[in-house]
Amino acid sequence: MIMEFFHQKRMQKDSLLIDRLKKTRVFLLSLMFLSSCAEKVIEPPENLITKDKMTNILYDLALLNSANSTNPNALKNNSVEIMPYIFEKYNIDSIQFSQSDIYYASIPLEYEVMYKTIQSRLENEVKLIDEARQEKTTKAREKADQVRDSLKKASMNSKPPVLSKKESNSSE
Repeated sequence: MIMEFFHQKRMQKDSLLIDRLKKTRVFLLSLMFLSSCAEKVIEPPENLITKDKMTNILYDLALLNSANSTNPNALKNNSVEIMPYIFEKYNIDSIQFSQSDIYYASIPLEYEVMYKTIQSRLENEVKLIDEARQEKTTKAREKADQVRDSLKKASMNSKPPVLSKKESNSSE
């Protein structure tokens, strides 16, 4: 019985040690993965676009591509070509954009942060548009209710026209 007790205690200690080793191994593998993702695979180009500016460019690209996929004629009718528009707006060229995009894509953690920022901005825009749409709908309903109420009041306050005997006989 005593031997059985010590055997159980030893099994528990072994189990705890194995769990700790597993957790340590997972932690070390995660740390290695994160450090390898943070390494610079390529050197930054000479004319690297700043991270903030690149985030703004990618945000505008997301908006323009979305508009183009939703209603392609809207951009065509306004003579807007996406990439030339972006290059002109941000005063960059295609080579600078490509090199900067490749550089940031080579640093996955940084690129992910940029895209999360873009996603957050897009979600905020959608939220603002939805709020504005809701406010506009609410105002339209309120105005329609006011018109309806004023029509009801007008019909309640007005008396039916009194017809002369001659008019009432001719309507029969």
